[in-house]
Amino acid sequence: MLEMKGFLRQMLQNYLNKRRLSKKRLVTKDGHCNIEYGNVRNIFAYIRDFWTTFVEIRWRFVCFFFVASFTLSWFIFGLIWYWICRNNGDLAWQNPPKGHIPCVLNLKGMTTAFLFSLETQMTVGYGGRDITPHCPGAIALLIIQTLVGSIINCFWCGVVMTKITLPKKRVKTIRFSDRAVICQNNGALCLQIRVANLRKSLMIGSQIYGKLLRTKINPEGETIILDQVNVDFMVEAGQDSLFFVCPLTLCHMINKASPFFEMAVDTLYQQEFELVVFLDGTDESTSSSCQVRTSYIPQEIIWGYRFLPVISRSKEEKYHVDFSNFAKVELVPTASCVKCFENEKCPEHPSGKGVENVGFEVINISDPASVNQV
Repeated sequence: MLEMKGFLRQMLQNYLNKRRLSKKRLVTKDGHCNIEYGNVRNIFAYIRDFWTTFVEIRWRFVCFFFVASFTLSWFIFGLIWYWICRNNGDLAWQNPPKGHIPCVLNLKGMTTAFLFSLETQMTVGYGGRDITPHCPGAIALLIIQTLVGSIINCFWCGVVMTKITLPKKRVKTIRFSDRAVICQNNGALCLQIRVANLRKSLMIGSQIYGKLLRTKINPEGETIILDQVNVDFMVEAGQDSLFFVCPLTLCHMINKASPFFEMAVDTLYQQEFELVVFLDGTDESTSSSCQVRTSYIPQEIIWGYRFLPVISRSKEEKYHVDFSNFAKVELVPTASCVKCFENEKCPEHPSGKGVENVGFEVINISDPASVNQV
């Protein structure tokens, strides 16, 4: 019982910590911007740009406006049909004489006028009510309602198709590592993140870059909130275009031009910044451009660790990607700061403040048998 209480207390604490961290960041882990707009006076700008407004609103509002637009149009045109028939003396309460030629056959009241409007706009044509050629106004209204109904149909078909094909759904299959690591790589101290494409369809022309967001005070004493500093990432093949066929480990070299140059293992968690990482590309299946975003705060950067390998070869000479090791890291000897690394005066620091990954498994790439065990 005590163990269950401790487990529930730990789950609650983890949830509260995640809530607290999500409120601190500008960009959430899944790419949404945590920002509010206040005192927006020109609200009519959203109405003038109604197409983007309808595409961006939630599905529940799309369904509501879809039903409301059709129902309202049927009712409005039903009122006009009722007015035309009333002026012609066709309604039942007007007691039309024998030999009277109505504008619309069997339209006797408001209910039948609404039904005739619905049948006309949706081209149902049950055959119980139809227009006669003796009322020019009714013929003109028939043409107008048919055109308006076609416009409404085309508009909502476009909205639904656009929302379905939005590249926002494609970004769900692009995955970033939850944490970034700092370790030695190719003779330099690097900040590394990992990204993977969960689909076999490639992202063409993929480019990745980062922005470091922080609050700074300029020499004039002005406080600049969300000051942006460029952070370049690259892989061994370069940074211009990524061959995004398998998970990639992206590196940012920490040198004198890097905003991380003055940071050390003991001061990293005392900093206040947010590293926002962007991945731009074009999906080869739909040819739609999309952008994937995520962010890292100091508590999500661990010093002195590196990612475990995820790619190996199976016995059938096929490349195997093991996503169970995608976010796992291992402890490696790492200098405690960039200056120590360059001057070689500081002992290698095992990063005691890092986050342990209990139970991680190391893949032996040269041993195909280990691939089958994972």
